[in-house]
Amino acid sequence: MPDIEVIRISVLSDNYVWLVHDRISGETAVVDPAIAEPVLDQARARGWQISAIWNTHWHPDHTGGNAAIKAATGATVYAPKDEAARIPTADILVQENDTVLLGGHVAQIMATPAHTAGHISYYLARDGIIFVGDTLFAMGCGRLFEGTADQMFANMQRYAALPDPTTVYCAHEYTQSNGRYALVAEPDNQALIDRMAQIDAARAKGEATVPTTIGLERMTNPFMRARDAAELGARRSAKDMFRG
Repeated sequence: MPDIEVIRISVLSDNYVWLVHDRISGETAVVDPAIAEPVLDQARARGWQISAIWNTHWHPDHTGGNAAIKAATGATVYAPKDEAARIPTADILVQENDTVLLGGHVAQIMATPAHTAGHISYYLARDGIIFVGDTLFAMGCGRLFEGTADQMFANMQRYAALPDPTTVYCAHEYTQSNGRYALVAEPDNQALIDRMAQIDAARAKGEATVPTTIGLERMTNPFMRARDAAELGARRSAKDMFRG
């Protein structure tokens, strides 16, 4: 059995918060808590003590639970250095190439700006997992609120270079709507067609469709598969207008 466990918590309309537990040290981190109570409830139910909060970016649906969880548990809040002014609960500010520990597990900080100017990802290479916030989604990518297509293309290239089995934990259940656009962008992609059949079946039963993997995204994500920044930007603009 792996000595790290990741639990998905569904909150709000389509957010996912992740509890990350090291079985050896007993330490637990919570990634992007939109709200506090469901997270605290899940931790209590498992007898886990939350010791850290990992924020990927400043948006309220990723940081809204920080203060209450911190007050209830004394957890240390890690947040992107470039967004310090927008995350007042932050205790430790991190940036590209910094590392964060959870027991014996090491999370490397990757700068992945574009959705927000200072967005970061937490990559645990030894464990083969990455927490990507709102930069990468199953068959999608984040909107370019504070960055450029060039930045997002660079992010996609960095993610694509990770090992295919890497498990990707994103923060929203957007897979079905992303996939509908992906079929427009790449209508002849058989891997995508097959995946959408599985996604539609899962959603019909109310099942979650994430986490995903780097390998699966390399085959089916039109943003990761974009040939250059211009194509990614065009696809992102088309997806913003898509109502399929």
